[in-house]
Amino acid sequence: MPAPKQSKRVFLSERPKGHISDKTFKSETAALPTPNADQVVVRIVCPAVQIGETMRAGAIGTVVQGNNLLKEGDIVQGTLGWAEYVVVPAKDLRKLSPPEGSTAGLLDVGKVKAGDTLVVSGAAGATGSLVCQIGKLKGAKVIALASASKCDYLVNELGVDAALDYKSPTFAKDFRETVGYLDVFFDNVGGEILDLALTRLKKNARIVLCGAISAYNSAGQPEGIKNYLTLISQRAKIEGFIVFDYKDRYAEGEAEMAKWIKEGKLKRRYQIEQGLEQCPQHLGLLFSGGNTGKLLVKISKDAAKY
Repeated sequence: MPAPKQSKRVFLSERPKGHISDKTFKSETAALPTPNADQVVVRIVCPAVQIGETMRAGAIGTVVQGNNLLKEGDIVQGTLGWAEYVVVPAKDLRKLSPPEGSTAGLLDVGKVKAGDTLVVSGAAGATGSLVCQIGKLKGAKVIALASASKCDYLVNELGVDAALDYKSPTFAKDFRETVGYLDVFFDNVGGEILDLALTRLKKNARIVLCGAISAYNSAGQPEGIKNYLTLISQRAKIEGFIVFDYKDRYAEGEAEMAKWIKEGKLKRRYQIEQGLEQCPQHLGLLFSGGNTGKLLVKISKDAAKY
C-alpha cells in the first residue's frame, strides 16, 4: 500500500473550561511529511496538548511504509493521535501480538487474593470490566459499581457477584448492605464513591487509584475526601498507579490475559464508533459513562489485516 500525500487529523482548538464542547477540537486535511531513514508511516486503524497540536491518544495502526525495524503490514501500538496517517520514529512503536494489557494495578498494587471482597467503580468500562473478571479468576468476591443499564451485563455476562446502580437514591444503603466491609477497592471514579468506600474498609484494606473520572471535567477545584481517618484506624493503604510504570512487565500481563482469553475465562467487549471527525463527540462518552467495554473509533474505511 503506497503512503498518501495527505492525512486528516483532529487537533486541540481551545482548552475546555469544564466539559468538552464542540469548540474544543477541530479537524483538517494536511500534507503528510516525508519520512526520514529512522521513521515509518503508519495508517491508524484504531485511535485511542498544545493548541493546534494533533490530539494525542494511544492507537493501533498498520505500517504502510516500513524500514529496517518495522516492515509493511506490521501491527503497531503507540501514541499516534487522532489522525489517519502519521510519520513517527520506528523506535517509539511497539509491534503487537494482540491482546495487549496489564494486570499490575489489581495484582501488584491491590494484591487481590482468594477470599477477598473486591469492589470496582466504573466497572463496565474498559479497565473496570477486566478488573472484575480478573478478580473472579483470583477467587475474590466481586461487587461492581455501574449505571443501572449495565448491571445486568456485569452480573450475567461477566459473572460478578453483585452489581450496584451508583445513581440509585438508595445507593449508599445498598453499598453498605451488599459490600459489608471490603478488602480491595479499585477506583476509576473518585469523588463521593471513593469517600463512601473509605467508610467500609477492613483492616489492612488496599485502595487502588486508577482514575478519577468524576473530577476530570470539574470547572472548579475537585472536592477532597472526608473519610480519610479510616485509613489510619484500619491500617489501610491507598496508592495511585500509572500503567506506564509497569511497561517492563507488559509481556507478562499480556501472556496471562491471552491464556485466559484462549481458555474462555476472560471476555472482551468493544463499543466501536465510526469516523475521525466524531472523535470529540465519542470522547465525551468516557466522561458520561456512555460506553460499555473498550471504546474505539474506527477511522479506516477498510478492514485491518492482521
